[in-house]
Amino acid sequence: MSSLTPVSQFQSSLFNKPRVPSSSPPQFASVFFPKRLSLQFQVSPPLLPVSGMPMKGGVIVSATTAEKPQKRYPGESKGFVEEMRFVAMKLHTKDQAKEGEKEVKEPQERTVAKWDPTVDGYLKFLVDSKLVYDTLEKIVQEAAYPAYAEFRNTGLERSASLEKDLEWFKEQGYAIPEPSSPGVTYAQYLTELSQKDPQAFICHFYNIYFAHSAGGRMIGKKVAENILNKKELNFYKWDGDLSQLLQNVRDKLNKVAEEWTREEKNHCLEETEKSFKFSGEILRLILS
Repeated sequence: MSSLTPVSQFQSSLFNKPRVPSSSPPQFASVFFPKRLSLQFQVSPPLLPVSGMPMKGGVIVSATTAEKPQKRYPGESKGFVEEMRFVAMKLHTKDQAKEGEKEVKEPQERTVAKWDPTVDGYLKFLVDSKLVYDTLEKIVQEAAYPAYAEFRNTGLERSASLEKDLEWFKEQGYAIPEPSSPGVTYAQYLTELSQKDPQAFICHFYNIYFAHSAGGRMIGKKVAENILNKKELNFYKWDGDLSQLLQNVRDKLNKVAEEWTREEKNHCLEETEKSFKFSGEILRLILS
């Protein structure tokens, strides 16, 4: 199993890499006292203990910390997955989700009922999707960061199901295309991202799997009705209770994110728009 750094170096956090000690002189004030801490020193008179014997004069320290109310993020009280869901919903259109705020600009952003899919386009979509899922499964198996291993064998994996579906199309006489630019580009991006930016990678992991289990299923059903005589592909089937499989992954994601700082969580959320962009380009293939 390859890894960017030895697993033993991640004992304090699943995602933290070893930090190189700074060569600059230590800043003792920042080490011992928090920021915005006011100190008042007062020499007290001799103190009398219960026994009545005098004690040596001491120093009384009064510390007052000025703290601003901590900002609460939408969904934060329910766990980090809810934060990711909230941000993702905002990037949907009103037709796609009631929380959506995005205006319809691309063909794939219209309601599915208005789509005009083709078999050739759908095959391109399936092939590129398989490349992306192959990449995700390889990343979690190799686990460059120990936290990735949490997401092995979740039951949400789609590569094997897509393999069966593509074989079925081949048996029907269709030529299976090679992966196209949208899928190749996204797979390459995920591979590089997973090696250097685990928070951003987790954003893509979440959005790919959870989007497919929701809107992806609806798209699959509509496309099947239009061009496949209502045949349900394996891509849209899961072994076991899908709701429970999703909940298990939610729990794992929340657990991993507990190790992150607020800045790292925000960085993960900021990657959502890029995840939608890559996935949208692959989805658009259905209409090509």
